[in-house]
Amino acid sequence: MADEIPPVPAQQFQFVRAGDAPGAPLEWGKDEEQVRKAVSEALNARNVAFLLGAGCSSRVEEGKELGVPTMGPLAKEFCVVPTPTYDDDLELVPPPAWALDASDVEFLGKLGAKLEGTEYARNLERLMELLHSLRFVFTRSDKPEHVERRVKVETLIKKIQDFLWERCTNGAFAHGDGAVLKLYESFYRKLVMRDRSLPRPWVFTTNYDLFNERAMDRLGLPYANGFSGVVERRFNPATFRYALAEQLDLSNRKWSAVDGFVYLCKVHGSISWTEDDHGLFPVRETWPQDAPNKVMIYPTPAKQNSSLGSPYADLFREFQSHVVREQSVLITAGFAFGDEHLNNIIYQALTIPTFRLIIFADPDSPGEIAKLRALNDPRVWIIGGDGPAVGTRAHYFDIVVERFLPQRPAERIDDAVKLVLETFGRKTNEGDDGI
Repeated sequence: MADEIPPVPAQQFQFVRAGDAPGAPLEWGKDEEQVRKAVSEALNARNVAFLLGAGCSSRVEEGKELGVPTMGPLAKEFCVVPTPTYDDDLELVPPPAWALDASDVEFLGKLGAKLEGTEYARNLERLMELLHSLRFVFTRSDKPEHVERRVKVETLIKKIQDFLWERCTNGAFAHGDGAVLKLYESFYRKLVMRDRSLPRPWVFTTNYDLFNERAMDRLGLPYANGFSGVVERRFNPATFRYALAEQLDLSNRKWSAVDGFVYLCKVHGSISWTEDDHGLFPVRETWPQDAPNKVMIYPTPAKQNSSLGSPYADLFREFQSHVVREQSVLITAGFAFGDEHLNNIIYQALTIPTFRLIIFADPDSPGEIAKLRALNDPRVWIIGGDGPAVGTRAHYFDIVVERFLPQRPAERIDDAVKLVLETFGRKTNEGDDGI
């Protein structure tokens, strides 16, 4: 008798509440419904906000990045001097304009910032933080050698900005692949199921790509993103106080909130924003941009000068205003808690008894997530682990949207029809007579 092949163990994930010790993992195909019900209940809170990080815009399939890489892969790519390459005619192919050269690496090394094997090669935010700090010092010095160093530092900052512009505008998503955009569309379809009698949901994001805006535009969803105007769209934080309503009765002036309205707040800026010399808030929104020269991207958590000035002060204030409220729920996805400004606001919100924090991340992650788990706070939920298929993860954005967010009515009907076909189709295939 041939040896029996042992059954493949089911993929498992974790739903950690109050710092639960591991030991009761959940199985895909059997237990995800209880997580979906818990998340659905949380979404019925009076004030609901999402915080979407870099992981939401990244999607790797078969080793190919279809979206925008997260900071780790971005840093790994940028911090290496490219190897010379040649075309079919053995002509040297020039490297990208943003690529580092040996003199750049040597300059940083002399300043105590070696790239190889350090945090700078693992997190591009740390390198931006260093360069902005150096520019601050050299700009305020009258030493001749510091003038030269300032020019070099500004050149390096521009290279990073050009590199980020390239990765945010010229990927697989810009050449026909719609996987990431469709995922965002699915997210917003489910988000707008919220009861119209409750305040409209807020989506905060540290990303500066345009997946959120494109998804809502394609779905025809109205949203407020802090800008007003048509020909010249300028930043105006007062628009975050506006609501969209439809008039039900012209004679009695009855109004009702429009379904599907969303507030979008990009706390780190956007590739569609540019500095402007006019107005109280000198920031404009325009697309397409012809060059990244004035694009407002600040991918560094220690950006004190930037975060304390407009529009960033206004955006962080909106985040604080809507998180630090009674009966609030904040759901994070693709966010590794690497931004101290946002972390401090979240920790402040945890002092409010009715606040709830739902984190989609690996429950065994180190750093801030480990600290939050160690609080043993029943208001802090951490959902993550293995995904339903080998190689997938439960806390990745696609699994969060497809498996853990509430199903739309149409999805429930589709599932019911599928079950009917499977059930009665199986009987027919087994030889049962039809009626």
